[in-house]
Amino acid sequence: MSMKETILPISEVSGPAQAPYPEVVELNVGGQVYVTKRSTLVSVPDTTLHAMFTRCPPRELPRDSRGRFFIDRDGFLFRYVLDFLRDRQLVLPDHFPERERLQREAEHFQLGELLRLLGPRVGSKQGSMNDEGCHSDIEESSQSSEYPTGRTLTSSDKRSGFITIGYRGSYTTVRDNQADAKFRRVARIMVCGRIALAKEVFGETLNESRDPDRPPEKYTSRFYLKFTYLEQAFDRLSEAGFTMVACNSTGTATFVNQYRDDKIWSSYTEYIFFNPCLTSPGHASLLLTKNSGLGPIGCEGFDGKGRLDGGRAGTQEQGAAGSTGPVGQL
Repeated sequence: MSMKETILPISEVSGPAQAPYPEVVELNVGGQVYVTKRSTLVSVPDTTLHAMFTRCPPRELPRDSRGRFFIDRDGFLFRYVLDFLRDRQLVLPDHFPERERLQREAEHFQLGELLRLLGPRVGSKQGSMNDEGCHSDIEESSQSSEYPTGRTLTSSDKRSGFITIGYRGSYTTVRDNQADAKFRRVARIMVCGRIALAKEVFGETLNESRDPDRPPEKYTSRFYLKFTYLEQAFDRLSEAGFTMVACNSTGTATFVNQYRDDKIWSSYTEYIFFNPCLTSPGHASLLLTKNSGLGPIGCEGFDGKGRLDGGRAGTQEQGAAGSTGPVGQL
């Protein structure tokens, strides 16, 4: 008769007979799994964690479906709590936007020393991620150099600026009898620009997982959209008052000895959009005509008003042996 094997979580591994808890403890904190020593969790007396893992029997603590000890708190911020318990130091990343929430976590776990290291509780106006803060470092200084001295940014200024849409796509040359073959394939649409502006335009369709800790007034080139339809992105930008002012594309064909009619070619294309919602008269035209002579930002094929000349697509992708293939027209 075969015996059914059971894999126990670390928290169930037997330790010394007299110890109610194992030396190594497995935690589920808000969906995030942590593995640490029990001695780390109880290293600071008179705290919530110390009380949990010294006064309560193991079987009385809540557990998840896999038997891990469950703590219903912010799983992302618990890493900083655990780091503090290990060496009594607090090391936060640059531009850390969650300081006030981390203070609440420290209060819940009754870690007075961590609260002291975090400093006095900031007000909601300073601690919230809105469009009013974060104007003091180098990136913002370089941005503000275009504005007249002494003039502060207004809400209209914050809705203005550039957003770059980029995508790495592919297309296939097909024979006449393959009319149903897919022409354009877009793997991911990247978004570059000021974070607050990108969030205002794309909202919940913006994936911020690759650059999550940046303040809203900083810039990023690591966001991407949760959908892969270029025209949907263009509609969003148009509804927000943006106009396309420049575009470019690079195409790459396969090696000649590998070339086949059905071989996929790859390309990278960028579209630059601008919203001239500025309170300073003429400032938008100053930006758009800085490199005058070829229309806005020196982009050929435009009529000088942010529109494609004659409704043509703004770019063509180069294929092998000088052949060209149009990208999806706007």
